[in-house]
Amino acid sequence: MRFRKAVLLVHGFAGGTYDEEFLANYLELNRILDVYAFTLPGHGSTFTVKITKEAWIEKAESVVQMLIDNGYNQIYVIGHSMGGVIASHLATKYPQIKKLVLAAPAFHCFATKNGEFQILDVMKTGPELIKTYSGGEVFSRFFKLPVNAVKEFFSLVSTYKDAPKSINIPTLIIQGKNDQVVPIESSKYVYNNLNTKKKTLILYDKVTHDVFRGERKEEITKQIEKFLVSSPNQDEKIIEL
Repeated sequence: MRFRKAVLLVHGFAGGTYDEEFLANYLELNRILDVYAFTLPGHGSTFTVKITKEAWIEKAESVVQMLIDNGYNQIYVIGHSMGGVIASHLATKYPQIKKLVLAAPAFHCFATKNGEFQILDVMKTGPELIKTYSGGEVFSRFFKLPVNAVKEFFSLVSTYKDAPKSINIPTLIIQGKNDQVVPIESSKYVYNNLNTKKKTLILYDKVTHDVFRGERKEEITKQIEKFLVSSPNQDEKIIEL
């Protein structure tokens, strides 16, 4: 029986497939794996359209099932930010998912208060965020989303916060030390709660939340490639680069 392998990319909150474009193109160009990306419901729509966390999960699950129905029996999932939360859930549900990559998984988030995102506080106290993303891009991303999306994001995190405890497959976690959106503590939370010894956390200097579009994107992409195509080590490790 021929094993068909695919990598599934799950983008983050207020993001899109363009965030992982370099990574996807690299994997496709080098014929490493069949790559599939999709857009979560509500992203790219006008802000008047309501959306729910259940719609995000249903969409992601439908894509995984589509891959399975088309003969892919080894699926590797890469989730960025909120996509890391969704990817973690998928890894607990589908045995066909054999490896997991989480980039700045958003189980914890800066600029929160009582479980709600404080966008004005970000603008006042997070000048580095505005340096990383131009002001126009920050606001354009948020206003492309439905007005209830922020609350749904935190509801999603609350619902699946224990997902890492049920993940028993090889997992690579990537976190930028200069991330102004998701703190390092979020990635350490995932790392410490994974139910596998085949796990690696890599902390990258001079990397922001924009993991796959920054100046170290090639290095990070090659690290992911190495993880996906090789047999992972048994030992647990945290690496700083």
